[in-house]
Amino acid sequence: MVFHGRLGRWLSPTNLQFAFGIFALVAGALVALRQDAHHPLFQTAGTVGYAVAAVLSFGSWFALRRAATAARARRLLIVFHLLFIPAQFLFLLAHQMPWLGMLLSTMITVGLRPRFPRLGRTSRKVWLTLHIGIGVGWLGVSLGMLALSVVGVTTDRHEVRHGAYVLMGTFNVVLAIPSVFLAIITGAVVSLGTPWGLIKHRWVLAKLIIALSLPVLATFEGPWIDELAARTKDSAAEPGRTGILLVGAMALFLALLWTATILSVFKPGGRTRWGRRENPTGQPAQTAVTVGAVQPIADGTVVPDLTAAGAADLDARRARRPGAAVGSRAAALPVGDPVLDR
Repeated sequence: MVFHGRLGRWLSPTNLQFAFGIFALVAGALVALRQDAHHPLFQTAGTVGYAVAAVLSFGSWFALRRAATAARARRLLIVFHLLFIPAQFLFLLAHQMPWLGMLLSTMITVGLRPRFPRLGRTSRKVWLTLHIGIGVGWLGVSLGMLALSVVGVTTDRHEVRHGAYVLMGTFNVVLAIPSVFLAIITGAVVSLGTPWGLIKHRWVLAKLIIALSLPVLATFEGPWIDELAARTKDSAAEPGRTGILLVGAMALFLALLWTATILSVFKPGGRTRWGRRENPTGQPAQTAVTVGAVQPIADGTVVPDLTAAGAADLDARRARRPGAAVGSRAAALPVGDPVLDR
């Protein structure tokens, strides 16, 4: 127990944030100094991103240790790490160090125990529209890249083969990678801002796993595309084994995206173990109400005026109750009902 307590203190969000600041300094230097990065744009983004993360981490570490600034620093860090986790997926195109950064960011976010406000009706529709639109575009890009990879392997014309891989590289950097980032961000906002959650339902959890696995797959595809684009400059060069692997990877990529789409439509599996913990008894959740005026309407029956903190929740539950007046705050109850006795 003593060891567990000491380990818990060492792994507190405050200490982990300090460790993340040191990691960000080291990772930023390693990313900047790498000579053979396939994507200079993401090498620059990783260098700048980790420099900003280091400054923010050390500043937040000091703020978390002061009672006056701890709450504000906590909120800032939750938002930062939720955005920085998918951003570090993009930095993987320049270096492998971001794997450790994503682990640290996840541990810090979980340790901060974030609570997310529910999205309003209009905000939910806007974010959901963005998520669906980006997902549809991502499917189209993946289908196009699969077709180009097949063309690269099957064509006998050198200029077509080389052009296919060059175009794939453009699609990958300009369209596919931003789609990964935006799809994860919009999906996380929609899930955390609604009762769906990220781990409460099996279909949402499955989509999250798919979304996180796709950038991992992209870290292999990107170098293959660059290698093939460079190799096929020679008219006598063949795609060979790398070209076949790229076709298989793109087919798997597209299959995973379609799987995520099907999960969104059919929503299979019900709640996860974590989701069931929110209502372990399986009984309807209770709502505290205050009884106002009581009006008799028949012998032994009265109509109380009920008010609650969540009036919308009360109306929704009353709508499911037989004999209830939907949209009203009054419901006929027999005298002696437990609600009236409180």
